Amino acid sequence: MMKPAVVLLSGGLDSATCLAIARSQGFACYCLSFNYGQRHCAELQAAERVVQALGAIEHRVLNLGLAQFGGSALTDTSIDVPIDGVHPGIPVTYVPARNTIMLSLALAWAEVLGSRDIFVGINAVDYSGYPDCRPEYLAAFEKMANLATRSGVEGVQLSIHAPLIDLSKAEIIRTGAALGVDYGLTVSCYQADELGHACGVCDSCRLRAEGFAAAGLVDPTSYRA
Repeated sequence: MMKPAVVLLSGGLDSATCLAIARSQGFACYCLSFNYGQRHCAELQAAERVVQALGAIEHRVLNLGLAQFGGSALTDTSIDVPIDGVHPGIPVTYVPARNTIMLSLALAWAEVLGSRDIFVGINAVDYSGYPDCRPEYLAAFEKMANLATRSGVEGVQLSIHAPLIDLSKAEIIRTGAALGVDYGLTVSCYQADELGHACGVCDSCRLRAEGFAAAGLVDPTSYRA
């Protein structure tokens, strides 16, 4: 039997690649997406397209009210998304505690499913400086998960898989392309329109475009006119 794994799926380039990797490793994938109050729902529509294309046992979308707190350009429309290039430091697009909350809910589902494995498309190379995208963060969360769950304390150890953690964006794209990922289905833009057309100037768009150029592959992103 294929082992069950929970895969966090945003609908972006990285998470789509992560799903393809999990499937290639023989896992039965249960995909988890979140409507957390982000600026657009185009990425959730993209997540559904990715699931349909790559396949999964189940895909669930949970509603989170992170916009009630704000504090991020992705959840508070009064804060502008930066469009002047990628800068050092933690940008205003960082969503406080987002990865911790999402991984915790993935952990809950994994325990119910009897799964020992969670996949997340976190990347520590071509990323925007988020503190919850670091290897030491993932190691700490995994340790906590095995202390905080019934399965963990009873000896069934859970693993957090981050297969993209050390890859450049170009390497991620090449990996996904080799596994048959159609990146034209994905949406990475922080401020895409309702049809999923990208702005082309936010940090995420810039990193994505640079990744395709470095990979030597055609960028299938649909940009706003």
